[in-house]
Amino acid sequence: MTMQRQARRTAVIAAAVAATTLGMAGAARATPPGPGVVGTIIAQHTVGGTDYVLREITIPAGQATGWHYHDGPLYATVRQGALSHFDSTCAQDGYYPRGSFIHEPSGDDEVHIGINRGRTPVVLEVLYVLPTGSPLSRDAANPGCDFE
Repeated sequence: MTMQRQARRTAVIAAAVAATTLGMAGAARATPPGPGVVGTIIAQHTVGGTDYVLREITIPAGQATGWHYHDGPLYATVRQGALSHFDSTCAQDGYYPRGSFIHEPSGDDEVHIGINRGRTPVVLEVLYVLPTGSPLSRDAANPGCDFE
């Protein structure tokens, strides 16, 4: 397969994943994620200057992602459980039960945390759209919230 054809194929796959998740009604590694928080990369492709990374993240009951932000947007679906999402003002800016869509904007002004307050693990399918070579997330300090 030619490089141009491979690049087109990768772009189509990334677009299909994004379209699938956008059509359904985000977490990441951070400082420090709760015990048992696990992320597994399912697929990764680079097109132009953008990395597309598809990852499954599991957050056990009572655990959190840790405070973090992303260098590019993140799109996710909740496959199992329910995720409580908080911004840097300590306000809950989202509650995402199974089947929900999550969009996390990029930038260090978008610090957030995802917490599993339920009794079953949260399983997320996440598409990261990042500048090439960027980490999946960047650690951030707790902005002073005490609900973890």
